[in-house]
Amino acid sequence: MSVARVTEISAISPDSFEGAVKEGINRATSTLRNVESAWIKDMNVMIENGNITGYKVNMEVTFVLEDSQ
Repeated sequence: MSVARVTEISAISPDSFEGAVKEGINRATSTLRNVESAWIKDMNVMIENGNITGYKVNMEVTFVLEDSQ
């Protein structure tokens, strides 16, 4: 039996939503082990002076906890 944990991450890319997702996953996998999925909760654009300056995603990342034995 395995137990998983879910953590929420926000990531921003200046180029695209896809870039923001990749940035978030790269960051999650650099500090968490056993990452197995991500759910994109919402997506937003950052706007300054009427121009889009960034693409932001909020995601929930699921990772399996290691056995404590």
